[in-house]
Amino acid sequence: MSTPTLSALFFYVRDLDRTAACYGDVRGFHVERSEGHDGAYLIASAGEDQPAFVFYPADEPPGRSPVVVFGLEGGIEEAVAALVRHNVEIVTPVSEAPDGGLTADFLDPDG
Repeated sequence: MSTPTLSALFFYVRDLDRTAACYGDVRGFHVERSEGHDGAYLIASAGEDQPAFVFYPADEPPGRSPVVVFGLEGGIEEAVAALVRHNVEIVTPVSEAPDGGLTADFLDPDG
């Protein structure tokens, strides 16, 4: 399995407009509104070589985000298979993410 790169941090937020103002107007990130199959979301970037912040609207309790998103060479199926071979517990198998990409969730050693 290749070494993953940090691609994005995914946050659940209650208000996209308030989040866009905070990260764009106050913090100076480039903020772009996008549409996925589950509706609108934001991508905030501090620069080309920096991980993106992705904000998705949801009424989630504190502690459910951020979700760490890795970029993978070779694809997600290969990475998940390698995790399984190392007895890592897969919580959510490969499935479609809110932005239309692919996702899978696994537990780190501390759960």
